[in-house]
Amino acid sequence: MFGEKAKEQFNKLGMEYPAVALKFHAVKPQDIPPYKGEKLAFCQYLKYAQENAVTFYITKEDDACYGKMPLGMIEKPPVTASGQAGADFEIYRTPVACQQLYQKLPVLVPGTVNYVQYAQVGICDFEPDLIICVADFPQSDILMRATSYISGDLWESKSSPVISCAWMYAYPVISGKVNHITTGFYHGLKRRKAYPAGLRMIAIPFQKIDEVVTALEEMPWTPIAFREDEESKSELKRRMDNWQAMAKEMGCKVHLH
Repeated sequence: MFGEKAKEQFNKLGMEYPAVALKFHAVKPQDIPPYKGEKLAFCQYLKYAQENAVTFYITKEDDACYGKMPLGMIEKPPVTASGQAGADFEIYRTPVACQQLYQKLPVLVPGTVNYVQYAQVGICDFEPDLIICVADFPQSDILMRATSYISGDLWESKSSPVISCAWMYAYPVISGKVNHITTGFYHGLKRRKAYPAGLRMIAIPFQKIDEVVTALEEMPWTPIAFREDEESKSELKRRMDNWQAMAKEMGCKVHLH
């Protein structure tokens, strides 16, 4: 259950851009105001939510780009899906190369998402389908370790030069996997100057939120090998000495140090 513990853990990270919770709705959410500002590209609504501590929702009519496409709000437009735009933008050598993206694009079940609700995690009063974090490298290090601390899941980054929103908003929910990208690489985000280059965007789907929150609460945010106090150094030496004892009993050698 998403609650105060989750809010506390994300707040402790001290991210310049607050973590944002999203909820996908098939029907209009009740008692939540619609977005009423200037029409933006889908990727810009995350930034709007980070800068405004309000809950709101958008529809496909609010999206000035194609974020609505991987959410299943519209079909793939034939001209764009032909790959011509990707070639004309000089992102791909030929239209057929760009077509590969549209052949493999993750798309939520068409028609099931008609409203997208946003709120900063700190004021979230719903169960998120997705949490998006925009973090610097030290904060990202903590977050990414939290995604594997309990489960042992491998880290992976799946994306494409354009329509990166598909891999951050649809793919994690479909796959159940955390996904992450680096700002500065992706056409729409870069063209609209949404964020400085070199930050990590991390998408945590509902399947992983409770695990990540628990890990953030339980795990040492600075692993013992990176701590400089004498007690930690002594304890690490004790643990490493034990590896040698284990290796001797198992008839092998250990070269970690």
